[in-house]
Amino acid sequence: MQQRVTMHDVARAAGVSSATVSYVLSGKRPVTEETRRSVQSAIDRLGFSLNPVARSLRTGRSMMVALIVPDISNPFYALLARSLQDELRGREYHVVVCNTGAQLAEEQALLREAMQQRFAGVIMTPFRLSTQAFEALRSAAVPVVVSADIAFGEVDLVTPDAEDAVREAIRHVADSGRRRIGVVAGPRDATGGDPRLDRIRTHAAAAGLRVSQEHIVHGEHTRAAGAQGFRHLMRSRRPPEAVLCVNDVTAVGAMDMADRLGLDIPGDVALVGHDDIDFATLVRPRLTTIRYPAHEVGRIAALLLLEQIDGRSDPRTAYVSADFVARAST
Repeated sequence: MQQRVTMHDVARAAGVSSATVSYVLSGKRPVTEETRRSVQSAIDRLGFSLNPVARSLRTGRSMMVALIVPDISNPFYALLARSLQDELRGREYHVVVCNTGAQLAEEQALLREAMQQRFAGVIMTPFRLSTQAFEALRSAAVPVVVSADIAFGEVDLVTPDAEDAVREAIRHVADSGRRRIGVVAGPRDATGGDPRLDRIRTHAAAAGLRVSQEHIVHGEHTRAAGAQGFRHLMRSRRPPEAVLCVNDVTAVGAMDMADRLGLDIPGDVALVGHDDIDFATLVRPRLTTIRYPAHEVGRIAALLLLEQIDGRSDPRTAYVSADFVARAST
């Protein structure tokens, strides 16, 4: 049986120390370009590869990162996962995608599992967890990044900077002559309320538009909930003239229901989504939405996680800019 090539073998072939080989592989300390090339050449010649099991035993952590999301069928999270994986691959971390179905018990169980398995880190979009739910992970020194519209205690946060985009969306609706605004919002029991609904109400009021309580429906962030919510709104005494949805998936559900009810979009009612997933340009009419780029959310979350893995301990907040995108549904 051929003997496994070790880091010591690489160091001897490159004429450097084993520590220098480690620095080249981990990127934790700078080395000269000449040294890096020499080490890489030795690695290629000898066919060296790191043993992940041995490394996990040595460091006490796996090379797995958990991405925990409420709905993997939502293309936003699929794109986020791809971006995250692309960023982490260069450091030899692997992403495990976990779906919670937006259920509290599943969120809690997956966090416990990530801690018990000594994952290298956790990136999560919580839905019903308490804002202090990550304290146990922090105490265990497991790096955490949260992607959400609100903060979750003393952990890194990636969050949208969407005020200007929502303001522009409301202005766009107002300029079309529509005054009654409906909202397909998130569930009432989501942690931290519904910041997207709050932004809509704030900027609608500033523009002189009315968002009455009867024109707000709450539900999960799903296509079925979007359809049910839209039907409820259209059956109100004076239906809204424009409907803004908590995300693009619910907006597509609203389109489904509009078709079933024989309503024209935007002739009878304008429709606005949030996120700008691929579906937004595939449906007809193409969906007006607020673009919150999932690939950028994933990229920034990965960078924050790597900073923590490399030793940073102070929590940080990163804002990702959102933009209004006008299309045919308004």
